Amino acid sequence: MTSWLAGSPHKRWLETESDRLLQFSRASRHPDGGFAWLDSTGRPELDRPVELWVTCRMTHVFALGHLMGRPGCGALVDHGVRALNDRFYDARNSGWYAAVDQAGPTSTAKTAYEHAFVVLAAASATAAGRAGACDLLDEALNVMLTRFWDNTHGMVVEEWDETWTTVDEYRGVNANMHTVEALLAAADVTQDRGLVQTALRIVERVVHDLARSHHWRIPEHFDSRWNPLLDYNVDHPAHPFRPFGSTVGHSLEWSRLALHVRAALGEEAAPTWLLDDARALFDAALRDGWSVDGAEGFLYTVDWNGQPVVRERMHWVVAEATATAAALHQATGEAAYADWYERWWDHIAARFIDHDLGGWHHELDVSARPSGLVWSGKPDSYHALQATLLPRLPPTPSLATALRDGLLD
Repeated sequence: MTSWLAGSPHKRWLETESDRLLQFSRASRHPDGGFAWLDSTGRPELDRPVELWVTCRMTHVFALGHLMGRPGCGALVDHGVRALNDRFYDARNSGWYAAVDQAGPTSTAKTAYEHAFVVLAAASATAAGRAGACDLLDEALNVMLTRFWDNTHGMVVEEWDETWTTVDEYRGVNANMHTVEALLAAADVTQDRGLVQTALRIVERVVHDLARSHHWRIPEHFDSRWNPLLDYNVDHPAHPFRPFGSTVGHSLEWSRLALHVRAALGEEAAPTWLLDDARALFDAALRDGWSVDGAEGFLYTVDWNGQPVVRERMHWVVAEATATAAALHQATGEAAYADWYERWWDHIAARFIDHDLGGWHHELDVSARPSGLVWSGKPDSYHALQATLLPRLPPTPSLATALRDGLLD
């Protein structure tokens, strides 16, 4: 059987889906700056605080659209960069506020998760050659590396107060995952290879140490000394950012990121465990998450024995599954990964793509009906758009640089 990954017809379908997602996402432009949360119909919720992570993700998305030659995307990148340089930026203390409304910041904490996305957005906008992006990237990297990076533990801390005086005791893996992605993107546009080594340190700690020692179920939550808090949020298991248990989709994301780090280092220079561990994480996600409860789809979370906790199906998990399967197929040539890739795109097309209202359903229940247990609406198209691009690009350089360099198949 011929794999979709080997031929151009499927790639043209992916291109069409990229354009459909970009068109849907244009409505998120907030007139006051940044990008708004879209509801399930695609309408912007203009009265809702504007989230930094949404603004960064959409700035990144439109930078990719601009680099693909899609008219109008460049102006949307500029709109995002202006908001990051102005509306979200703390000019007195440095750093970025996590959310703002018409009166100013709705929270004054400085958080690593959001700051990682500032780095990613700035790197993509820099690759796209947009005004103000290069200075934004310099500042974002400086804040990330001087405020959040903990060189002793080889990880980023989670949260500071507004004046960078007090660091919160909680430590989290989710912020570190997106820091890896951001550092790889920044390394490609700055040519600072030290950033790749920093990304490798994070991957080694999370994947080769923590995941391996927990049956490939990645602990997400830690105290200030990086001791796992395995019961964290046991009474709030459906938290959108800090759920209890092991997050199946993160096993897939970390698997893919390990492969990107491997490619960035060069296969001959990279540690051999990067590929081995990427395989193991992929296998664990299948074992724990794919259709294990009798219904099709990936679970959101499982407990430390692999039993289902939150059974909702998230669009971002299956999007990451396709991208990871494509990356593993590219790294190994094994047909099984291509078979999973096709199966999961069939699932996306049948269940998640909203053919009536546009975009993708962000969350489904076990009966494949739209759900809002964890997420409401369709706040961003970051995971979905990347899923349409990653199978058409080499594993390195990162997305924006690869598009800039004309590497899109």
